Amino acid sequence: MGRGTMTLTVTRERYGAVAQALHWSTAVLVLAAFLLGLGGPEARVYAPERDSGRILHESIGLAVLALVILRLIWKARDRVPEPPPMPRWMRRAAAATHLLLYLLLLAVPLSAIFGAWAEGHSVEAYLVGPISPPFAPAHEFGAWLSGAHKWLGDAIMWIAGLHAAAGLAHHFLLRDKVLTAMLPPWR
Repeated sequence: MGRGTMTLTVTRERYGAVAQALHWSTAVLVLAAFLLGLGGPEARVYAPERDSGRILHESIGLAVLALVILRLIWKARDRVPEPPPMPRWMRRAAAATHLLLYLLLLAVPLSAIFGAWAEGHSVEAYLVGPISPPFAPAHEFGAWLSGAHKWLGDAIMWIAGLHAAAGLAHHFLLRDKVLTAMLPPWR
């Protein structure tokens, strides 16, 4: 296989095209959802004049959830490239960070969905329309979940930033192939 070619599945040195597409699509959508989040009290979030922004945010959040489920299915089927030699603490920190990111990638959209439903609101997405609550409202619990959603959204940005900084440190300081294993071949 030539230097600029890419396979669908992982090779010894790099992730395949599917894993890379899922990774970078998830990263872009998480950032977009964070930047487009309405925030604030329930009356503000669900104000009719904010419907278009809320629906966009909810659509992106549901897309993130779908991508994460696909990523987990793909991850169970695929493998990872051989990691470069690194200290045991670094391997453990990377594993813990990845686990935390996956947990947050599930918890952030799920807390929003169940929070909205518990507050008695539908969740709405483009091409799907409104998804009504499947259970009776429990407003206090829904408000708590909505607050948790904001906190978890902030947390995922900090952990993702740490993840990105570690990738850059591997590339520029340690000069190994951790970062390039997740980038498409450019040369």
